[in-house]
Order: sequence, then structure tokens, then C-alpha cells
Amino acid sequence: MKLLIINGPNLNMLGVREPEIYGSGTLAELEKLISDYCGRKNITAEFYQSNHEGDIVDSIQSAYKKADGIIINPAAYTHTSIAIPDALKAVGLPAVEVHISDISAREPYRRISYVSSACVATISGRHFSGYLDAVDILESRLKFS
Repeated sequence: MKLLIINGPNLNMLGVREPEIYGSGTLAELEKLISDYCGRKNITAEFYQSNHEGDIVDSIQSAYKKADGIIINPAAYTHTSIAIPDALKAVGLPAVEVHISDISAREPYRRISYVSSACVATISGRHFSGYLDAVDILESRLKFS
């Protein structure tokens, strides 16, 4: 099983950006955590991070017929992008939306997700553990599909 894990804008600044909200862990530490977890499950994890919406769309499209599922933290594009959920729908792969912080408890504009309509699940507010939950959701779903 192969999963594509996509992180959107400013997530390359994890550990620096608002640690009181996002924690002190870095993107490299997050990727290692996911990679180690997937490795124990014989799942291949491929990582992608971009601050650019079109590049994220390109990454989603590149997963077509190459990955079995997508874990995506669209970050700020959660609340603004129509192109990202359209790309997720186009490739037809099961996707799980993940947010490190609890977006339902943040500013009103952060409570709106355009991406969730294209995902089989949304995990919010579980910090780095949310990504591992997403791996489990996709693993379970793909085993029985």
C-alpha cells in the first residue's frame, strides 16, 4: 500500500510558527513519525509539502494510479480552495483531511473546510497523532475495498 502525504502552506515552518497552536515539532520530525509508523505496517509513505496551491493540485494529480490513498493537510487552503477538493475528486483516491490544531475551536473563517467534501474523514486537533489516525483509517478502508 502506498500513501501520499501532502502538507500545505506554512507547514514547512512547523516548530517555528505559533508553537502554542502547532507545537514544537518540525515537519521533518512529523515525516519521520509517519514514515516509522507506516514502515511498521508495510505501508510506503511519500511526502510532499508546498506553499503553492497549483503545486498541491499537481501533486494530487500525480498520485493517480500511483498511490492508494492520500492524507492531506491543506492548511490555509482548507478555507479557500476549490481546486484542491476538485483534484481529490478527480483522482478518485480515498483521502483523509488532517489538521494539527482544532479548526472548529479557532477563528470562524477557519471552521469552514471546502476540502472535507472530497475526503472520507477529517481529523482535527490531534496534533501529529492525527496523521497516524489517518494512516489507520486509510489502511482499514483499503483492506476492505
